[in-house]
Amino acid sequence: MSLVLPRIKPQPLPPVYPQWEYLAEGDLHRNYEDYKRVFQVPWVGVVSMAYAHYPHFFNVWYKGLRKTVESSAYVECARFLRQHIETAISELDPPPVRQRLLDKGYSLRELSQIEDTIEFFSHGNFAQIPAVFAARALLEGVEIGAGNISAVKFEGHHGIDVQTPFILMEPHHVAGETTALYQDIMAVLQLPFINTDYRALARWPTYFEGAWNDLRDSIDTPAYNQITGNLHNEICEAVKHLPNPNTLTSSDIIAAASQDGNVEEILEMTKLFTYLLPGLTTNVAYFRAN
Repeated sequence: MSLVLPRIKPQPLPPVYPQWEYLAEGDLHRNYEDYKRVFQVPWVGVVSMAYAHYPHFFNVWYKGLRKTVESSAYVECARFLRQHIETAISELDPPPVRQRLLDKGYSLRELSQIEDTIEFFSHGNFAQIPAVFAARALLEGVEIGAGNISAVKFEGHHGIDVQTPFILMEPHHVAGETTALYQDIMAVLQLPFINTDYRALARWPTYFEGAWNDLRDSIDTPAYNQITGNLHNEICEAVKHLPNPNTLTSSDIIAAASQDGNVEEILEMTKLFTYLLPGLTTNVAYFRAN
């Protein structure tokens, strides 16, 4: 039986209230640090920061899926999805940027640092995405795991180990051309915020402006929409097979969301993110390929 989660962008856009990591203190900061350790990523995704606005929901979702996320099946799911998009992206034929950057004066070390940063997201987005799609399924009354409560823990280390520091250019850090670039990204993607991926790559403004301009013309083309739609379907199919050792149920998630006051608001927000995430990961794969 297929896991059917239609890829529809909610209209109007639901409110999103990310609890930004750089502002987190106390219990929220500790929860974020634990989250990064469990998912083996250097940042908390915008979806999860938005979920943190609803503390009962966040707590039940995160703790309920914790053993799932730490399982070998989940790690293999993330790897499979990443391989899928990195193969599919060749259809968009990203133009090479390496020589352009060398001609601008970039060093090989700087190019390596850009590649490292893209690698953070190539790995880390897919480390987090299946958990978001699982949340949507549960919020819509669809159980996950199909009775599979056994999960072999992944004992290795799948996170990215590089020397390049993970630095984000927050909107209040930037000015001039980078501010205009952020505004263009939000306008093209129809978003009220800048994803972490773009805030990290904006550390190199002349690189990122060129990379974004290369990508910009491909967004919302038939080929791009086919790729993102296929990826959405692959994620749904992969999530269907994940184990559920903590037996997290739809009623658990909905009850927690009810405690936070607005189940429909959380569901609509999750629908928005499950619409956007295939596009985000396609964009990152494009940056990686060019």
